[in-house]
Amino acid sequence: MSTHILKTGADACYDGSGRVLSCRDSLQDAALGIGTAIPEPRFAPLGEGLVLDSLTSLCWPRDLSAFAYPVSWPEGLQMVRELNREEYLGRGDWRMPNRRELRSLIWHSARKPALPPDHPFRGLQLTWYWTSTSSAMYPDYAWHVHLEGGRMFWGRKDQFFLLWPVCSRSHVLPRTGQVKCFDKRGTLVDCPNSGQDGEALAGVAWPAPRFEETAQGIRDRLTGLIWHPQPELLPEPADWEGALRLTAELSADSKIAWHLPNINELESLVDASRHTPALPADHPLQRTKEVYWSSTSSGFETDWAYALYMHKGAVGVGHKAHAGFAVWPVMEGGDQEAA
Repeated sequence: MSTHILKTGADACYDGSGRVLSCRDSLQDAALGIGTAIPEPRFAPLGEGLVLDSLTSLCWPRDLSAFAYPVSWPEGLQMVRELNREEYLGRGDWRMPNRRELRSLIWHSARKPALPPDHPFRGLQLTWYWTSTSSAMYPDYAWHVHLEGGRMFWGRKDQFFLLWPVCSRSHVLPRTGQVKCFDKRGTLVDCPNSGQDGEALAGVAWPAPRFEETAQGIRDRLTGLIWHPQPELLPEPADWEGALRLTAELSADSKIAWHLPNINELESLVDASRHTPALPADHPLQRTKEVYWSSTSSGFETDWAYALYMHKGAVGVGHKAHAGFAVWPVMEGGDQEAA
């Protein structure tokens, strides 16, 4: 199992109407439990006011009351520079988290906030929090994460959202793929001293080449996952229960343990430097769909499920009864490889 895929936090199975059902043979996220084992306890105090996430090795401020006021994206980056100058909480390595670092805190079965039930954080607000990762499609926008329900989309850099700074480095989370930096207008700028994702390059480097074609499908050498060679398995979009049913039938017919990917497996494919699709440049696929179902139900409303918007790289949700999203099965393929 890949150490670069975090468990989503899914802890129950639901039908298309959001009613709880048995996880047995459901092939839902909570039934499979794919992802890195969660240490217990996950969070530990580290120095004055700091919290260590033992899963990712990242350190976060425990009390967010010092960051209670919305700021524009450039103002957030400037705030981080000031934190480093004053060595806030005794640290000089603060940064605005990239999209994978901030998403690593999301617990998809939780709501208001969408964080692990044992989290120790105070002063959280149920709103959007900035990341240091610009949108590849519209670089005058940057990715942000909503703590109420766990969605990730983009906001215009001159809009006002909250900051949750991070320090330390993770040897679990992969890099986002972003290597360039942009100002608030979306103009390309030099990365040094920008505080952006493209400067920090935080996370595990990707192997090169990242993908290889095998007899079973397309193997991602970063995560070890093997993706079905047809990312458009159906000619028409499916509803969520149909997506699960199709994947189960494919697994039974082929005698290969395909499953509908959870939302973290899907998001692991995203290259934040690219769009339409937001996949790494060396991916061997010719055609992809706009939106893909995951096997992860939303903890905010259980008749909704998480989905990946492949052209943008966004993490959203879809109503399970809506026959509007594509199906891309995946299977576990063993350990990942070094870069």
